[in-house]
Amino acid sequence: MSIEWVNQAIDDLRAWGRARNVEVDADEVRLLCDYASDYLNVNELGDFTPETFDELLLSIYPRKVITPPESASETIAAARTLVGYLSEAGTVPEELAARMRERLDDIEPRMSEALADPANFGMAKSLFSSIGPESLEQSIAIPSGELPDLGGDLDAPCDCPGCAPLPPARLASPEELLAALRTVPMLRERPLPRTGEPLREWAEAVARILDRDTRGEITGSTEVDEGLYDLFDMLYRLQVRVPVTVIGDYLDEIAGEGELDLAAVLDRLAWCGMIKVAGDETELTPLAVWALREHYLSLGLDAPEAPDLAAADALALIESLLEGVPAELAEGDISRWLTGRTAGEAAGELLAAASGAPAVARGIAITIVDRLGAEAEPQVRDYLDDQELRPHVIHWLAARGLSAPQLTQEELLWVSVDMLALAMPAAEEDPEIFAENMAASGPPAHMIEEMWRVDHPDIVEVLELLGRSIPDGTVAKAARKAAFKARSRAIR
Repeated sequence: MSIEWVNQAIDDLRAWGRARNVEVDADEVRLLCDYASDYLNVNELGDFTPETFDELLLSIYPRKVITPPESASETIAAARTLVGYLSEAGTVPEELAARMRERLDDIEPRMSEALADPANFGMAKSLFSSIGPESLEQSIAIPSGELPDLGGDLDAPCDCPGCAPLPPARLASPEELLAALRTVPMLRERPLPRTGEPLREWAEAVARILDRDTRGEITGSTEVDEGLYDLFDMLYRLQVRVPVTVIGDYLDEIAGEGELDLAAVLDRLAWCGMIKVAGDETELTPLAVWALREHYLSLGLDAPEAPDLAAADALALIESLLEGVPAELAEGDISRWLTGRTAGEAAGELLAAASGAPAVARGIAITIVDRLGAEAEPQVRDYLDDQELRPHVIHWLAARGLSAPQLTQEELLWVSVDMLALAMPAAEEDPEIFAENMAASGPPAHMIEEMWRVDHPDIVEVLELLGRSIPDGTVAKAARKAAFKARSRAIR
């Protein structure tokens, strides 16, 4: 969106309205211009056409704008004001302006129907996508390879590997690990001792790489060999593939002034059986994950093993995702969990776990249920009587072309708050991205003004978040006023 032309257009429109004693709904006109700019390639007021209003008011507004059907008349009135300005200012020919007015007359009765149709109501999905799978990710800094200088301050935080909790690790089966041992190039040249415990011998071999002064025997660089513990620890904690460039930057830091041959180093680590490189990314091998966990345990650290979620119940799945699982692993967990159940069984378990749960847990369950097809209808429909799940169920049914009641104004407000409550953890982590999302697809001021009436446990926090985050000063002020009313109501 080009903010400059929109701001100038609003200023000109306000001046035009004052000169003619015409009431201008600047907020609504700004929203029209913003969405036209974002989605319809409108880069100035002269780009508006009758077709622009068709697409805006019958397609984009129902999908993107959180607003009740009754607000259609206000939006149409703002659009007519805009057309009046375009005509009088000579921005568009009068013939084109007349066609715009005719098109708005045709759109007006249809717009309220479009806003009321849950099949067009994309708010839940748009908010979930704006939150993104990153909201489930752990935020773990890349280790520096050096202990911090605490300067004698015993209360200063310590970021060394032994002080940071280790994430639960997903381990391959013993059979898979034994089979993998036979493929490690290093072990062909340097066989394990053959004591009858090959996995234990492998763990000891990895411990020697980590703890002993190998003097560059592993990578060809003494400095890089000394930094391998931190490198492997980083990869263990991240649990996802990492760009090779990130590994290169890290190794460059610890290699000092010497020139580093990154490809050669990665080849040597793969030769050792510790990493695998696929394209531009690398990750620990299952053998490396297993051996590193054994090493942590030998040091007395808490190195938990991640449970197999495929056999877990829905509550355990949700709790695991809430603990902070990287997106790639979360996707695998969800897929394995769904594979072991019919769509109906999965929906029933997830919605049962979501009933009465906090907003974030409920949001995770709804997101997974949203993957299921129409064959889960009976189990999903069973939750129409659940006050908190009902709006989500209505949207799920309507999105699949199944019969569903219309969302009431109260339900629309409630589910809007619920989706925003789900976004709060991600918003706290990255307020700038959240602010951008709210500017593009957040609720308008007149809807925020009514949110304080919603009986939702997170209503005050949601409104305070909107008041801090929304770039538009008018909308942010409406959120702060609504938060004050919600707090006052709670005190009574």
